[in-house]
Amino acid sequence: MLVYQDLLTGDELLSDSFPYKEIENGVLWEVEGKWVVQGAIDVDIGANPSAEGGDDEGVDDQTVKVVDIVDTFRLQEQPAFDKKQFVTYIKRYIKLLTPKLEPEQQEVFKKNIEGATKSLLPKLKDFQFFVGESMHDDGSLVLAYYKEGATDPTFLYFAHGLKEVKC
Repeated sequence: MLVYQDLLTGDELLSDSFPYKEIENGVLWEVEGKWVVQGAIDVDIGANPSAEGGDDEGVDDQTVKVVDIVDTFRLQEQPAFDKKQFVTYIKRYIKLLTPKLEPEQQEVFKKNIEGATKSLLPKLKDFQFFVGESMHDDGSLVLAYYKEGATDPTFLYFAHGLKEVKC
C-alpha cells in the first residue's frame, strides 16, 4: 500500500486506495470522496425477544455520516479563505515547498503553479479547506468541493507537496 504524506508536515493525506486524476498540468490531483455511514450495525441473529417475554429495544448506538477521505486521514477543516488570504497562503507554500523538491520538479512546479492557482481563485467560495491531522500552518491544503449535481465531494491535492511512502 502507498500512503501520500504532506512533504512539509509528514501528515498522511491520501493513499493509493483512493485513485486520483492529474489536472492542471500535474500540479493538482483530483480525488473522488464518498459519504459513508459509520456506527452500530443492527444485526438480526434470529432471536425474537418480544415472543420470549423480553424487550425488543434494538441497538441504542448512533450512526454518523462521514466523508471517507476526511475520516480516514483525520483531515481538519479550516475556515474559508478569501482571495487575498489564499494568494498569501500560496506564495508562502511555494516558498516553503520549492527547496524541498528535486531540481526538475522545482522547474515543473514553478512553471505550472500559477496557472493552477488562477484556476482555483474563481471557485474559492465553493471550497472547503482541510489540513492534515497536525493542523500545522505551513502544511499543504486539501480543497473539497461538489461538482455540478454531485452528492459526494471531490478533493484537490497539490501533487508536488505529497511524498509517496510504502507501508
